[in-house]
Amino acid sequence: MCGIIGIIGKDNENVVAKIIKGLEKLEYRGYDSAGVAVVSDGNLSRLRAAGKLKNLIAKIEENGLSGSVGIGHTRWATHGKATENNAHPMMTKNVALVHNGIIENYRELKFELQKDGYTFSTETDTEVAAVFLQRELDRGCSPRDAFKNMLAAVEGSYAFAAIFSMLPETIMVAKNKSPLVVGFGKNMCIGSDASAISSECKEVVYLDDGDYAEVTREGVLFFDKSFNQIEKKRTPVSEDLIDSGKGTYEHFMLKEIMEQPNAIRKTILHNRIGEDILNGVSRILILACGTSYHAGLVARYWFEKFLKIPTNVEIASEYRYRSPIIEDNTLVIAITQSGETIDTLEALEYVRKHSNAKVAAIANVKNSAISRAADTVFYTEAGVEVGVASTKAFTAQLVVLAAIAFCRNEFFLQKLQNVPALCEEALALYEEIKPLAEKIKNAHSAMYLGRDVLYPIALEGALKLKEISYIHAEGFAAGEMKHGPIALIDDSVPVICLCPHNELFEKMESNIAVSMARGKNIIIFTDEIGAALLPNEAVKIVLPNINAEFAPILYSIPLQLLAYQTALIRGEDVDKPRNLAKSVTVE
Repeated sequence: MCGIIGIIGKDNENVVAKIIKGLEKLEYRGYDSAGVAVVSDGNLSRLRAAGKLKNLIAKIEENGLSGSVGIGHTRWATHGKATENNAHPMMTKNVALVHNGIIENYRELKFELQKDGYTFSTETDTEVAAVFLQRELDRGCSPRDAFKNMLAAVEGSYAFAAIFSMLPETIMVAKNKSPLVVGFGKNMCIGSDASAISSECKEVVYLDDGDYAEVTREGVLFFDKSFNQIEKKRTPVSEDLIDSGKGTYEHFMLKEIMEQPNAIRKTILHNRIGEDILNGVSRILILACGTSYHAGLVARYWFEKFLKIPTNVEIASEYRYRSPIIEDNTLVIAITQSGETIDTLEALEYVRKHSNAKVAAIANVKNSAISRAADTVFYTEAGVEVGVASTKAFTAQLVVLAAIAFCRNEFFLQKLQNVPALCEEALALYEEIKPLAEKIKNAHSAMYLGRDVLYPIALEGALKLKEISYIHAEGFAAGEMKHGPIALIDDSVPVICLCPHNELFEKMESNIAVSMARGKNIIIFTDEIGAALLPNEAVKIVLPNINAEFAPILYSIPLQLLAYQTALIRGEDVDKPRNLAKSVTVE
C-alpha cells in the first residue's frame, strides 16, 4: 500500500504544492497519515499529520514549507499505529526517507543500530532504513555508498525514496516487489505509480525489482541490483492514467459505478480473444484476491460448463503456502486490478518456479508488474478507478473472463455485445434502490444468497456492503442456507436474494420462502418473469431480462448501488473506507 511521490523542480520552483497534488492522487493507496520533506540550502525540513491528507494541507498552510526538491508519502499503517509520529517521511540529521513495503529483518537491524548507540522514536520498520543510512553517513560513506549498504542489509519488499542534506539536488530510489516509477517532464519525478505524476510527466520508466536510480535535475542514472549502470526504456504516459476527477458526482465510487456501461463496451472491443489461448490446455488455475477472486469464481462456472476444462480458483495469498502441484498443461490466469497485488505476484512466482505452465494476466493498469510477469496480458479498459471498493474494474474483469469462456461460441460473444445497454437499464434503478438502503441501514448483519454463477456475486455484494458501510455481511450459496446460516435469520437481518428466472429459479424460490418464514427484511433482485411468480409481499427490484450466462455482470450493479447508498445514509466515507487501501502491495 502507501503512496510515494518525489519531485525535483528544474527551475528551482517550490514543489510542495505539486507533491500534495500527487499525494491526492495516491490517497487510494493509504490515508492513515501523510507527510512531506524537502531539502533546501543543505537543510532538511518536513511536516507530517495523522489522518487524511487535508490535515497535512492545513498544517502546511499554517506553518509553511518550501523547497525545490522534495518527497511525500501517504500511509497505510503496517508497523505502528496511524499517528503523526509514525508518519513518513522518516528523518534523521542528514536523511529523509519514505518507504512502501515491509522490512522483514527490521528487528535485527534495529538491535544492531541500537548497539552502535542510535536511538529510535517511532514504531515503524521504515525508521530502521533511515537510521541505517545515517550511521553509514556518520562512518564517512557517500550517500550512494550508504544507500548501497542499506539495500544490501534490508530484507523484504520495498520502494524507497530518500533525500540528503549534503546532496540537495538528488532523490535516490530503489525497488523490490513494490511499484516505483521515474517520470520525465518539465520536472523530474518519482512515484508509486504513473497516475500520481501524470500531470507532470510525459514519459516514465518502470523500475524492475533490484533497480536503483539517482534522479537529478538533469536526468537519471539507473543501476541494476549489482550496481552496474544500465539503460531503461521510457514509456509514454497513457491518457487513461490522467484522472479527470469526480466531475458532477459526489463520490468517485458513484462516478465509477455509472461508468460501467462504457468500461464494459471498451473492454469487449479490446479483448477479441482467440481459441489459441487454450492450445494444449487441459486445466485452468485462477489466482486472485478479494473482488478479483470473486470474478475468478464466476469464471470457474463458465469455463467448466462451456469450455469443459477443469478449473480451480485459488486465493492468491494462501496458494503458495500449501505447496500445490501445477501441471505443465495448465493455463494460469492471474487477476489483479492494480497489477501490483503482492500476493498474486508471489503466487505467480511460485507457478514460474514449479512448472512450465502458460501464464496469462488480467489487469486494469498497463505496464504494471503483472504485465511484465505474464506471457499474455488482457487489459480491462475501465480507466482510472479511484474508489477503494472496486466496481467498474470488477465488471470489466468479468467481461474479459467471459471473452475467454466463450471464445469458441460466437452466439454468446454476440450476446455479450448487449450487456452494456442492459447495464444502463440497471443503473436507472438508482432511485428505486434508495428505499432499500433505508431498510438495511441500521442492521448489524446482512445475508446475501445466490445460486450457480450468482453465488460469487452474493459474495461480492456482501463484500461491498461491509467494505464501505461497515455492516457485517456474508454471502452464501443459497442451497447451503439450511446447513447453518438459517440460524442467523430473524426480523433484524436483511436477506438479499439474487433470483432471476433461470433453470434454478424454483430452487431459489424455495430458499426465499424459507427466509420469509423466519424474517421480514427480505429483498429480492429478479427479472420481469421472476417478479410475477414471487410472493407479492416480498420487496422486489426488477432488472432487465438477460441471458443467464451474463447475469453476474448485470446483477453486480444494483448490489454496488445498494452498498453505496447504505454507506451514504450512514455517513461513512464511501471512497476511503477505514483500514482499507486499493493497491495491496504488502502481505
